[in-house]
Amino acid sequence: MALDRTSTLVGRLAGRGFEDPRRAAAVMESWLEHHDEDAVIRVMNDVLASDDPDVALSGLVRLADENPAVVDEVVGSPSLARRLIRLLGGSAALAQHLAAHPEALEDVRLEPARHSAADVRAALLRAVGADPDAASPVGHADGADALRLAYRRHLLQIADRDLTAPEPIAVVASVGADLADLADATVEAALAVARATTPGWEGVRLAVLAMGKTGARELNYISDVDVIYVAEPAVDADGTPLVSPEEAVAVGSRLAAALSRICSAHTAAGTIWQVDPNLRPEGKAGPLVRTLASMRTYYTKWAKNWEFQALLKARPMAGDRHVGQEFVDLVAPLVWRVADDPHFVGETQAMRRRVISLIPAKEAQQEIKLGAGGLRDTEFSVQLLQLVHGRADERLRLRGTFEGLNALVAHGYVGRADGAAMAEAYALQRVLEHRIQLYHLRRTHLMPTDEPSLRRLARSVQFDGPDALVDAWRASTRKVQRLQQRIFYSPVLEAVARIPSDQVRLTSEEAQTRLRALGFNDTAAALRHIEALSTGVRRRTEIQRQLLPAMLGWFAAGPNPDHGLLAFRQVSEALGTSAWYLRALRDEGALAENLATVLASSRYAVDLLLRDPQTVQLLGDDAGERRSQEEMSAQMRAVARRHADPGDAIEAVRAVRRRELLRVAAGELLGRADVQSVGEALSDVMAATLDVALDVASRVVEDPPPLAIIAMGRWGGRELTFGSDADALVVVGDTEDPEAIVKASRIVTRLRDLLRRPGPDPAVELDLDLRPEGKGGPMVRSMASYLAYYEKWAATWEAQALLRASHGAGDPTVSATLLAGVAPLRYPVDGLDTRQVADIRKLKARMESERVPRGTDPRRHVKLGPGGLSDVEWTVQLVQLQHAHEVPSLRTTGTLSALDASVAAGLLTLEDAQALREAWEMATRIRNATMLLRGRGTDTVPTDARERAAVAELLGYAKGEASFFLDDWTRRARQARAVMDRVFWGLT
Repeated sequence: MALDRTSTLVGRLAGRGFEDPRRAAAVMESWLEHHDEDAVIRVMNDVLASDDPDVALSGLVRLADENPAVVDEVVGSPSLARRLIRLLGGSAALAQHLAAHPEALEDVRLEPARHSAADVRAALLRAVGADPDAASPVGHADGADALRLAYRRHLLQIADRDLTAPEPIAVVASVGADLADLADATVEAALAVARATTPGWEGVRLAVLAMGKTGARELNYISDVDVIYVAEPAVDADGTPLVSPEEAVAVGSRLAAALSRICSAHTAAGTIWQVDPNLRPEGKAGPLVRTLASMRTYYTKWAKNWEFQALLKARPMAGDRHVGQEFVDLVAPLVWRVADDPHFVGETQAMRRRVISLIPAKEAQQEIKLGAGGLRDTEFSVQLLQLVHGRADERLRLRGTFEGLNALVAHGYVGRADGAAMAEAYALQRVLEHRIQLYHLRRTHLMPTDEPSLRRLARSVQFDGPDALVDAWRASTRKVQRLQQRIFYSPVLEAVARIPSDQVRLTSEEAQTRLRALGFNDTAAALRHIEALSTGVRRRTEIQRQLLPAMLGWFAAGPNPDHGLLAFRQVSEALGTSAWYLRALRDEGALAENLATVLASSRYAVDLLLRDPQTVQLLGDDAGERRSQEEMSAQMRAVARRHADPGDAIEAVRAVRRRELLRVAAGELLGRADVQSVGEALSDVMAATLDVALDVASRVVEDPPPLAIIAMGRWGGRELTFGSDADALVVVGDTEDPEAIVKASRIVTRLRDLLRRPGPDPAVELDLDLRPEGKGGPMVRSMASYLAYYEKWAATWEAQALLRASHGAGDPTVSATLLAGVAPLRYPVDGLDTRQVADIRKLKARMESERVPRGTDPRRHVKLGPGGLSDVEWTVQLVQLQHAHEVPSLRTTGTLSALDASVAAGLLTLEDAQALREAWEMATRIRNATMLLRGRGTDTVPTDARERAAVAELLGYAKGEASFFLDDWTRRARQARAVMDRVFWGLT
């Protein structure tokens, strides 16, 4: 009969939430032997409704094993049953604690209620034997375990109230405040115990300042408690200090260390949490405790902007509250001036990006706190707006995220709907974080991935299954990311576009303040551009108004937000009536974001774009995708054939070149191309342009002779930068035509004239100065003339220049013949003799002394300065001239490929080659970045701080990291120069 009932119960319980329905049925059957069936079924239904029915039931069984009367209580009291079971199922750690300390069940028997901070403090002080009414309470020396047990009992009460709340989100803010109050009381009681074991404590006024989430009264269940310690000498009745400031710091440090040990130690009574003092001045490297005078010196002279942002949440939590308040009063004016620093917002955003970049890849998609759209994004957004507008509006000077966001909404800095949506997303994420931590009482911010944990969490926060939970969480992160843009920028638009709104009331001055804080310099001009783009009732204006919050955010993230906004206005005014442009901007997120990034980063790219705004379509999903030389040549030939007039044909070819330059620039600006592929792409564009242009220019003569353009210098090495000319030689192949040289000269003259002609597209300069006899020699020579010259008259530097010679344009057979003919010169059989090496070194010395512009710091000259491009290239080329005859892999025109070959042949060490490579790549990237940024070339690291910061950003450094950029270049150049000194100059 009993077996039949057990089978029946198993059948009824199977599939209802138990992992082990047979065990649950056995427990239920044992209860039915002594209790009313309806009451037992009600209890079992409560178990099934808990977050983890198996854990809840196990907890009940363990409690009953210690005290059988627990079952009677649970069966007889529906209220106690519901709360106790929710507590046991919601926290396996607290279930274990209750089993180990059944006396703590007394707290659960009471209906959950919030206790004042004063009551909690008094209770914990009494638990360690201290007088709550004493000015400096002193506990028992052995009171640490009593404190741990008292802490857990109060934690049980908070968890009881949290887990039984009808709507978890509705109580999340008050739960965080209760946990912070409990942390205050715990630190106060731990300090009381520390006093009992620290001689001389009477001479010290030690204040403990809460920071971070504790300071904001938004603490988690398990989190480090961030603190700062301040100590001052106590004084007697006459005001005379009892100890020196140095002694106060020494004793205060011992008190602080003892306090920390009490809170973090693991004993049979459990543990509490870590006390983290690393937000103190100088972090881990700084003294644990300082006086107020020391704090004043540090924060007025040395503190960084992020430290003031952290101090936004500072408040006295324990110890001497008067000293604590003096500290808060000391730093408060500095906190509310930090946004005056023009670098503040950039540094804040850079710090946030750095935090995201440091998240391990395997955790990035599970991070509730630090991930994109997570808790930290909401907190940073609120803090940033508080610090920007709180300078003038004291109503915003609040510590907590919830209360800060509410104040921003109430006083018109954030729209009601946006504020409510962000608060809702933040509350959901905080509830998830709370419930995940509460289950095991472990510090974690990761969303679980296993099915049982997700199912338990979904039940805990009242979602219909794991899928619904994950969908809601993902939606909250997307919402936060979207709201960040609206909250920062929509009020600005509404202020300047006069959009009717009863939600946001920024004045023009406040809008300028926000824009200035976000990185715009000429805020008055920015407001004019925004007004022009967003005012009106036309469809174009409406779409631009919808896009502008996101666009402004992307502009602000770039090196030059002001220029980005101006250029967007110019492009939009040129294309605003084009249906495809509006549709693409609105519906293709990649185009809008890529366009904003390019506009805010590069005057060079903007100039290309404004010459033909239709080319904005190149910035879509495949922006920066490289095209082959053959593809470009085919397109250029096709457009050239449509024009009978050579001038019109070349103009069409240059238009295609312009589009391709924009494509390459976009790849660089969007981070989709490395330095080598950019050089190769630009070289391909040059080759295609000159190849087709040579055909067009050849129309000026009948029966044009076989003609080739030999690529030299960076073009020959496929290492062009955005500001490079095309160094070249022009050679006429073997022909019976006596007028071949005359015809070729006419063609080349016509070619150069057409390519440099003023027009809507960038000019192309064909530089023939590397030809024999330089500017004094003929532009064009026959094959025989070239070979005769190089055999009889060529200087060592000309052999060196020929190392980079390769086919550029025209007849490839002619190029191949010449290159084969000069091979003995550029790859000499016996290398270089002593005189030739001396000639090269002498010429290099002259370049260093004569060609660096007067007044320029050579260390900032990335081409001719120490460790610059010239140093690297001449070092590599000397190795090639000496060894390329015997090492075929050295017969390459590329610097980096020659470096690799030198290492493979044992001619350079891997370390030396790496030093040369890093300097060369960084110097090339600096040249490209300055050209892209300014629209005109330069070979120097900018001396202007703002321009240098922009170049650093283009190189991938975060805002505020220009000093790192300069340090990196200096270090790499120094290392490359050291290699050159050994390899090129022969120094030891």
